[in-house]
Amino acid sequence: MYITGSESTNQGAAEQARRTFHWCGIVVVAAALAAAGCSAGGTASADSKGGKGGGKKKGDAAAPVTVARVVQRDVPVEVQVIGNVEAYSTIVVRSQVGGELTKVSFKEGDYIRKGDLLFSIDRRQLEAQLSQAEANYAKAKASLGQSQANLARDTAQQQYLQSQAERFARLVKEGVLSKEQGEQAYSSAAAMSETINADGAAIESAKADIAATKAAADNLRVQLTYTEIRSPINGRTGNLMVKQGNLVAANSVDLVTINQIQPIYATFAVPEQQLKSVKMYMAQGKLLVSATPQDDPSGKETGYLTFVDNAVDQATGTIKLKGTFQNEDMKLWPGQFVRVVLRLTTQPNAIVVPNQAVQSGQDGSYVYVVKPNSTVEVRPVTTGVRVEEDLVIEDGLQAGETVVTEGQLRLSPGVRVRIRPGGADGGRQKAGDD
Repeated sequence: MYITGSESTNQGAAEQARRTFHWCGIVVVAAALAAAGCSAGGTASADSKGGKGGGKKKGDAAAPVTVARVVQRDVPVEVQVIGNVEAYSTIVVRSQVGGELTKVSFKEGDYIRKGDLLFSIDRRQLEAQLSQAEANYAKAKASLGQSQANLARDTAQQQYLQSQAERFARLVKEGVLSKEQGEQAYSSAAAMSETINADGAAIESAKADIAATKAAADNLRVQLTYTEIRSPINGRTGNLMVKQGNLVAANSVDLVTINQIQPIYATFAVPEQQLKSVKMYMAQGKLLVSATPQDDPSGKETGYLTFVDNAVDQATGTIKLKGTFQNEDMKLWPGQFVRVVLRLTTQPNAIVVPNQAVQSGQDGSYVYVVKPNSTVEVRPVTTGVRVEEDLVIEDGLQAGETVVTEGQLRLSPGVRVRIRPGGADGGRQKAGDD
């Protein structure tokens, strides 16, 4: 196909017109989009500045908080400290006689009762010594009998000589006997009197020998009882320090230690400022003490305060106390650290709030109270004792009021609040909803 020059010229003009129209359309579309963008931007700016459907002012926004009700209930007045468990009594067992340790009748760590046999020591040497002492005792008794017989014989002889001397003295006076014979009879009677005195001394010596030998025998009998060592208390044995077969000396070596753990003590210290209250409430009756092992919250034991030390420790400013526990399940163990709670009394109808509701300021303690119109006010309060996670309020609040427990940093007097769901009131109270 052939195209003439005129037709070629017409086709070029048409192509040029089509390209011009295409670029004009692009420009028009771009301009329309730009206009739309400017319009949208203006609308957003207007909305952000409070145009149609504009938001609230920043100062009018409700602050989210967590609240709790002020309650009234009986609360215990307690002192909570850390203490440690102490054996009710501790016995260190030693041998009172020397010899070979022939038998150990328990195992280390056994619970034993008073009178149970613990150790046996070789008793043969003491038995031999006892036999010798008993023989000496019998010999002393025989000597006493002999001395008494001698006294009886010599007394009779002395009586005869005395009567003979008197008869000879009459015969000398009558001239029948010579003076020398009379004096000889008198001397024989006097000598026999001295023999009687010696017999009396021999009797006293024999009695003394009897007493000494009897005492020696009794002492050996006591020593023989020491060859069997028995427990003086109920308690738990510790480490065995001397094994069976070893030689032990009297009163020189510790054999084992026994701790009495039923009952048992918990020893703790409280500030000296609490001493007045402790003494006052002790005068009214027994004070309850509870002890809980730090590694076993379920092992709580309850007992009574039984000891107050006679002096304040000047180095720490504390006073030492002891509570006594029956420890029937043996949950408390000597040397163990425990959380001790000493209950002094019970305060009836106390006003109580969570501890975190109370804030500290330059003028003292205060709380934020939520009013019925969902705004808060600052209320100064006087605080009392702390009970676990709660705090007693002595003055400034009434039961049933609502206090802020979380979110106080955003608050000031008159600020509107919104209670967060799941707070202390479980989201039931909507202070920010009108």
